[in-house]
Amino acid sequence: MSVTAPAAAPTAVFPLTIQDAEALVEAARIAAEAVGVPVSVSVLDADGHLLAFRRDDRAVLISGETSTRKAFTALQLNAPTADLVEAVQPGAPFHTLPTALDRPLLFIAGGVPVHRGDRLIGAISLGGGAPEQDHGIAVTALRALTEER
Repeated sequence: MSVTAPAAAPTAVFPLTIQDAEALVEAARIAAEAVGVPVSVSVLDADGHLLAFRRDDRAVLISGETSTRKAFTALQLNAPTADLVEAVQPGAPFHTLPTALDRPLLFIAGGVPVHRGDRLIGAISLGGGAPEQDHGIAVTALRALTEER
């Protein structure tokens, strides 16, 4: 007779909290100010709902919309938007994806998924700087959050 060990209980993963979201926004604000870039910052939870948002007074108005769309894109595809830019070029696998959904995706660098352990719990994104600046600031903010824990 063979005995099978019971399956391990799943490890609880805590969702992205408002405190986490505010910490991400603050870390992004500090990083953006350090490089002199006025930006908008959007933080979404795992369901795609906006948890926190901040737009610098000098940031272009459209940066609020672009930061939210980039965060949604990073969340839905569980990948940094910087890694997806080539995938939507003509002839690439996701070429039609930006217009295929009711809620538009935005494939410009600056959106980064947020994980706790192996679980996707949200996304952060920036808009207003050059794409590589937005991406770098998002990664810096994410690093600050993970170091804080």
